[in-house]
Amino acid sequence: MTRIERLQKRLPKLYIDAFLVTSHDNIFYLTGFDLMEGDGYLLVTANDAIIVSDDRYQLALEEFENDEVVATITRDYYGALNRICQALKVTVLGYEDTISYRLYDILDEVMVADIVPFTNLVEKMRMVKDSGELVKLQRAADLQAQGYQYILGQVHPGMTERALANRLDFWMKERGASGASFPTIIASGANSAKPHATAGNRVIADGDVVTLDFGYFVDGYTADMTRTFAIGSIDPELRDVYEIVNTARQQVIDHIHVGIHGDTLDAYGRQLIATAGYGDEFNHGMGHGIGLAVHELPASYGPATTDVKLHNNEVVTVEPGIYIPEIGGVRIEDDVVVTHGGSRVLTTAPTDLLIVGN
Repeated sequence: MTRIERLQKRLPKLYIDAFLVTSHDNIFYLTGFDLMEGDGYLLVTANDAIIVSDDRYQLALEEFENDEVVATITRDYYGALNRICQALKVTVLGYEDTISYRLYDILDEVMVADIVPFTNLVEKMRMVKDSGELVKLQRAADLQAQGYQYILGQVHPGMTERALANRLDFWMKERGASGASFPTIIASGANSAKPHATAGNRVIADGDVVTLDFGYFVDGYTADMTRTFAIGSIDPELRDVYEIVNTARQQVIDHIHVGIHGDTLDAYGRQLIATAGYGDEFNHGMGHGIGLAVHELPASYGPATTDVKLHNNEVVTVEPGIYIPEIGGVRIEDDVVVTHGGSRVLTTAPTDLLIVGN
């Protein structure tokens, strides 16, 4: 079955006549058409799939229409939705509960059909990747591994974090990436103790550790990789911390398999870090799902995620870290496919501590 057919098959079990898709990632997943953050939506009924947008997309949609998906061009998006639903005898319409209150207010005002919210209906379909998606994720991961090697050849004391991020951005886009999936993190020195520090004006200096966390879209899919490297001679404690984090990362990867729960998987790495005396310095989840977005279901897995169970062909990150205020931090992140035979790592960049400038 196609993805739209899989969704259509579920409608009777959900007691709805149609489902309204407003997330652009979900529209792209179901149809292959990219609204590029423009206005519009996808309406899926038992027998129809209709993209509604305006005349900015008319030519593209005319070229795209096929036996499964047709288009309606209008500026009266939700008046058209009501008219289409009435014509197709839709009496109960499901919608994504991530819509804005403004859009909910419009739907509540214009729709004759009853409207019912649903959580992660399409997102749950996206959790398990097909072979084509895995190929695209591998391509994204391969490009990021190459981008990391490029950065190792560019970084030097005296340049700013932002300058390094800009070089990476240009290099990635020149080689096929369409854009970053989140603001690139380049955190040097004491900044590396901040898990979500973004690239700023700090000047990279000898003796710094540098954490590089980045993701770029390739063919619509994004990898998400973190590496930490050193500039010259670094604090001996950070060398020890690096080995602890890297061992914890590998421990988690070695225990990934279909059916394992998120809290159980997390514990393989977190307990090792705690035993080494750094439990309080690891202050985030062990990882999350990736795909069309840098954070997909499972949105996060960690010590409290008893409800997360991994499935075959899900892709998750593994990203333990230790962060010591005023000194620095270390995080190492890989992207991993869950399989019945264990794990398959997509990110191939080396994980041993690399010292630049020696």
